[in-house]
Amino acid sequence: MEIKTLEEALLKINELENEISDLKAENERLRNRNFGGRKRHDEAWMASYNDFIIKYNDGKSVMEIVAEGDISRRTAYRYLEYYKQIRDMEKKKDS
Repeated sequence: MEIKTLEEALLKINELENEISDLKAENERLRNRNFGGRKRHDEAWMASYNDFIIKYNDGKSVMEIVAEGDISRRTAYRYLEYYKQIRDMEKKKDS
Protein backbone atom coordinates (compact mmCIF):
# COMPACT_ATOMS: atom_id res chain seq x y z
CA MET A 1 0.00 0.00 0.00
CA GLU A 2 1.44 3.28 -1.05
CA ILE A 3 0.66 6.24 1.21
CA LYS A 4 -0.13 9.37 -0.76
CA THR A 5 -1.72 11.77 1.71
CA LEU A 6 -1.12 12.96 5.23
CA GLU A 7 -4.46 11.45 6.31
CA GLU A 8 -3.43 8.04 4.99
CA ALA A 9 -0.12 8.34 6.83
CA LEU A 10 -1.87 9.25 10.10
CA LEU A 11 -4.28 6.33 9.70
CA LYS A 12 -1.37 3.96 9.08
CA ILE A 13 0.48 5.33 12.14
CA ASN A 14 -2.63 4.81 14.26
CA GLU A 15 -2.98 1.24 12.93
CA LEU A 16 0.64 0.48 13.72
CA GLU A 17 0.39 1.96 17.22
CA ASN A 18 -2.62 -0.25 17.93
CA GLU A 19 -0.73 -3.27 16.61
CA ILE A 20 2.26 -2.43 18.83
CA SER A 21 -0.03 -2.10 21.84
CA ASP A 22 -1.58 -5.52 21.12
CA LEU A 23 1.86 -7.09 20.69
CA LYS A 24 3.08 -5.60 23.98
CA ALA A 25 0.05 -7.04 25.77
CA GLU A 26 0.65 -10.45 24.19
CA ASN A 27 4.33 -10.28 25.13
CA GLU A 28 3.44 -9.53 28.75
CA ARG A 29 0.94 -12.39 28.83
CA LEU A 30 3.58 -14.79 27.50
CA ARG A 31 6.15 -13.62 30.04
CA ASN A 32 3.76 -14.26 32.93
CA ARG A 33 2.45 -17.65 31.86
CA ASN A 34 2.73 -20.62 34.16
CA PHE A 35 4.80 -23.48 32.84
CA GLY A 36 3.84 -25.83 35.66
CA GLY A 37 6.50 -27.75 37.47
CA ARG A 38 7.63 -27.24 41.00
CA LYS A 39 6.42 -24.18 42.78
CA ARG A 40 8.40 -21.81 44.92
CA HIS A 41 7.90 -21.92 48.64
CA ASP A 42 5.14 -19.35 48.62
CA GLU A 43 2.10 -19.12 50.91
CA ALA A 44 0.15 -21.78 49.01
CA TRP A 45 3.11 -24.17 49.13
CA MET A 46 3.60 -23.58 52.86
CA ALA A 47 -0.10 -24.16 53.54
CA SER A 48 -0.03 -27.45 51.62
CA TYR A 49 3.22 -28.52 53.30
CA ASN A 50 1.95 -27.65 56.79
CA ASP A 51 -1.28 -29.54 56.14
CA PHE A 52 0.76 -32.58 55.10
CA ILE A 53 2.98 -32.37 58.20
CA ILE A 54 0.01 -32.09 60.55
CA LYS A 55 -1.58 -35.18 59.02
CA TYR A 56 1.74 -37.05 59.01
CA ASN A 57 2.41 -36.21 62.67
CA ASP A 58 -1.14 -37.33 63.53
CA GLY A 59 -0.11 -40.82 62.42
CA LYS A 60 -1.40 -40.97 58.86
CA SER A 61 0.77 -42.72 56.32
CA VAL A 62 1.96 -40.98 53.18
CA MET A 63 -0.40 -43.08 51.07
CA GLU A 64 -3.38 -42.20 53.31
CA ILE A 65 -2.59 -38.52 52.88
CA VAL A 66 -2.23 -38.94 49.11
CA ALA A 67 -5.54 -40.85 48.96
CA GLU A 68 -7.29 -37.74 50.28
CA GLY A 69 -6.47 -36.21 46.90
CA ASP A 70 -4.92 -32.89 47.91
CA ILE A 71 -1.38 -33.70 46.74
CA SER A 72 0.34 -36.20 44.49
CA ARG A 73 2.41 -39.09 45.78
CA ARG A 74 5.60 -37.49 44.48
CA THR A 75 4.80 -34.22 46.23
CA ALA A 76 4.07 -36.08 49.47
CA TYR A 77 7.46 -37.78 49.36
CA ARG A 78 9.11 -34.45 48.56
CA TYR A 79 7.41 -32.90 51.59
CA LEU A 80 8.47 -35.85 53.75
CA GLU A 81 12.09 -35.54 52.64
CA TYR A 82 12.04 -31.79 53.30
CA TYR A 83 10.52 -32.43 56.74
CA LYS A 84 13.21 -34.99 57.59
CA GLN A 85 15.99 -32.61 56.50
CA ILE A 86 14.63 -29.85 58.73
CA ARG A 87 14.20 -32.25 61.64
CA ASP A 88 17.79 -33.52 61.21
CA MET A 89 19.15 -29.97 61.09
CA GLU A 90 17.30 -29.11 64.29
CA LYS A 91 18.70 -32.22 66.01
CA LYS A 92 22.25 -31.25 64.99
CA LYS A 93 21.70 -27.71 66.22
CA ASP A 94 20.41 -28.95 69.59
CA SER A 95 23.33 -31.38 70.05
